[in-house]
Amino acid sequence: MRWWDIDPVFALEKELFPDDAWSRGMFWSELAHARGPHATRRYVVAMDGDRLVGYAGLAASGDLADVQTIAVARDHWGTGLGARLLTDLLQAATAFECAEVMLEVRVDNTRAQKLYERFGFEPIGFRRGYYQPGNVDALVMRRTDPSTTATGVQGTEIHG
Repeated sequence: MRWWDIDPVFALEKELFPDDAWSRGMFWSELAHARGPHATRRYVVAMDGDRLVGYAGLAASGDLADVQTIAVARDHWGTGLGARLLTDLLQAATAFECAEVMLEVRVDNTRAQKLYERFGFEPIGFRRGYYQPGNVDALVMRRTDPSTTATGVQGTEIHG
């Protein structure tokens, strides 16, 4: 993800997460930590031709990584794009030498929970009222050993 991706990322963010969308400033802040020799973030976008159809981000600190966000345009649901984005983040966690990866997912987002379970994430707890302003709980999930093999999705490119 680059600075010029922020507007289309933000548009998709508002479409998919209208009640608790990140701000442009939050994306800018994350990107500020994604480049250079001391980078602690990995943010990628998925393109279908000239159209941004997905994005994902990971933060690393010591031996722990946290999936910050994964989003896929509705017309690309079921294509394997979410799995490809998650694969990229897990590869980044391995490159950051993280021993485990954590994430929070809305308790009502069963589609995402199933994806994470397929990748070996296990539920470890809840964060009450985590998603605001809707006051929706988050399921906290963890995966040890983030190393994984890539899966391909034809017609969609992932860009860091």
